[in-house]
Amino acid sequence: MAAGRTVPFAGFEFMIAWRYLRARRAEGGVSVMTWISLVGVTLGVMALVATLAVRAGFRAEFVDTILGANAHVSVSLASYIDDSGVPSRMIRDYEAMAARIAAVPGVTRAAPLVRGQAMISYGDRSNVAEVYGIAAADLATIPRVAGSVEALGDIGRFGEGIAVGSGIARDLGLRVGDRVRLISPNGARTAFGVSPRVNAYEVVYVFTAGRYDIDRTRIYMPLAEAQSYFNRDGAADEIEVYVADPEAVDALAPALYAAAGAGALLWTWRDASGAFLSALAIEDDVMFVILSVLVLIAAMNITSGLVMLVKNKGRDIGILRTMGLGEGSILRIFFLCGAFTGVIGTLAGLALGALIAVYVDPIMAAVNWLSGGGAWDPSIRGLYRLPAKLQLWDVGRAAGLSLALSFVVTIFPARRAARMNPVEALRYE
Repeated sequence: MAAGRTVPFAGFEFMIAWRYLRARRAEGGVSVMTWISLVGVTLGVMALVATLAVRAGFRAEFVDTILGANAHVSVSLASYIDDSGVPSRMIRDYEAMAARIAAVPGVTRAAPLVRGQAMISYGDRSNVAEVYGIAAADLATIPRVAGSVEALGDIGRFGEGIAVGSGIARDLGLRVGDRVRLISPNGARTAFGVSPRVNAYEVVYVFTAGRYDIDRTRIYMPLAEAQSYFNRDGAADEIEVYVADPEAVDALAPALYAAAGAGALLWTWRDASGAFLSALAIEDDVMFVILSVLVLIAAMNITSGLVMLVKNKGRDIGILRTMGLGEGSILRIFFLCGAFTGVIGTLAGLALGALIAVYVDPIMAAVNWLSGGGAWDPSIRGLYRLPAKLQLWDVGRAAGLSLALSFVVTIFPARRAARMNPVEALRYE
């Protein structure tokens, strides 16, 4: 009988493919290999989605802690010879420079800053700290400091003392109201040289910025006090600048240079963390390739299961061909058998991957408990927790990759079924 032509992917083709998938193995239906391929695709997609979500969340949290506790751009001056004939980098007209920079479109805040290092001591404990001298009004606008959920004390009393990171407070055993000593080697200049400066300050505020390295080393001091303590009378070390769109900070560089004036130097948050962010991007690509190989291996199992299904359904293929179905219909039927496996596995993998991303905190808490608390070390990774962020692009490319691979590997056994000779298929039936 001559083979007839049917509409591609007609309803009966879906029906036959679905019946083949639901048939018991004793009836020549789905083999164990098909179930293995289904589970493999599910686990591969789940791992891909969960990994991409964690990587996206880690980058977002890392960037947020950078932008929430650090200046988007730091403006300083190149070394020059001051009126005393001494090389200096201090900004004398810092108020005027800050006003000019603040007037640049796209800049939300520009504040003078004094920076220095000192040893903080309390009782018999001490630590090295990086001290930031800043005005109280400017400190109140730093999101990760003023808006710290786990903060202790009153930031409104900043003018009466200092603010310290929670890591310093934990290492030294500090509480709000304790008095600490700050020791700087560059103290008062005398006829016998420079003597160390030791001052006592009350801890009025303890903040948690969300970054281990910041919380363990940073101290904020009122600007006027920092100028006196670090011998910066009437001057600042730099102007910290915050912009409306930190991702486009490079585009503001020409305007910032013009506003800052001759001898200005810019140091953006990308300059400070660009190498780490580039490493994260490369790691993301490598992880995607590795997990894509796992999905490919799982999808290849679809081929094995489909070959066995074609072998078991040889008699059915012969009957369908003699009834008038063409090679195209047979190819589409068995293509749909493999495609169903890929689609079901992909959907299940997306659901499980999204579930892991949503509940990553309790999952990591369980892993930490089982491992004795060493699964996530903030001193190494910088962040206190493992974040996850589901992005439509990541979910879409994971699903697209899995479906594409599943469809491609299905074509070859489906073509074998379509080219099967019906006479040979029915000869021994």
